[in-house]
Amino acid sequence: MAEDAPRRQPTLDEVAERAGVSRSVASRALNNAPHVSRAKREAVQRAVRQLGYVPNPTARALATRQTGAAALVVSGEDPSIFADPFYAQVIVGASSALEEADLHLMLCLAASDRGRKRVEELFRSKGADGVMLMALREGDPLAGMAEEAEMPVVFGGRPVGSAPRWFVDVDNVGGAREATEYLVSRGRTRVAAICGRMDTEAGRARYRGYRDALLAAGLDPLPPQEGDFTEPSGAAAMAVLLARHPDVDGVFAANDNMAAGALRTLRSAGRAVPADIAVVGFDDLTVAQVADPPLTTVHQPITALGREMARMLVTVVNGHDPTPLILPTRLIVRSSA
Repeated sequence: MAEDAPRRQPTLDEVAERAGVSRSVASRALNNAPHVSRAKREAVQRAVRQLGYVPNPTARALATRQTGAAALVVSGEDPSIFADPFYAQVIVGASSALEEADLHLMLCLAASDRGRKRVEELFRSKGADGVMLMALREGDPLAGMAEEAEMPVVFGGRPVGSAPRWFVDVDNVGGAREATEYLVSRGRTRVAAICGRMDTEAGRARYRGYRDALLAAGLDPLPPQEGDFTEPSGAAAMAVLLARHPDVDGVFAANDNMAAGALRTLRSAGRAVPADIAVVGFDDLTVAQVADPPLTTVHQPITALGREMARMLVTVVNGHDPTPLILPTRLIVRSSA
């Protein structure tokens, strides 16, 4: 009789599937790594016994270097940036996805040379299983660090002038275009833009969407009036616009904070919104709902942005190569336009 063919050894993926956990959780459970719940650890051990799984020594050596954590790194100057409603929603989304993979979330702010050195050390020491990187500006040294890092890096939003291997972004151009088209559809012919920082891809992309919509309508775009995505900068930009272009009858602001600042300036100047000047923002943060009047704005799925960044990072950590993702936006009509 012919000898029986050798029995195929079960894989780690099969163990994870039998245990009902992700591959990374199964790997950490087998290697007694931290941050794995008792229930999941027991489920993995039970699956190992049922399947007769024997760990690969090389894979085990690699797995023991996992930290059980992922880092969200924001390149910014304000230490309170994580309290910003935008980043708060990103953190909620990222945390929920990482929790499913039994990964802890580390928050890092590269606000100074010292902060950037800490991030550089994080990359060099592999102090996390992977990094989510946000708010890069043109020429930011963090982009170079990410390219050289020997760990997975997923970008939230694209850096200026490049398209990294893994990123999650929103349709900034399309959202800004839709906002401006709406202003034009309401009869506005002198529409100005309060842009975000023009050394960021989001700032540039939202201005492109504004400009494209006006050109398509046969109207002349105004030069960008730059802000820094904060309420005071929106108020200051609106004051400059009123002084330079007193006939302006519509404003697209590149985020809700700046739009709220514009509303404050218009109220102080005695301009009625939307009767005299219609205003549209971008983000759909809480400030848009409580503004006076409530803001028409472009909704972007901020919590989903954080969640999809984390999911993409987990996918890369598990050895796969996902494609970049662009999340859709939609216009929310309220009383300001």
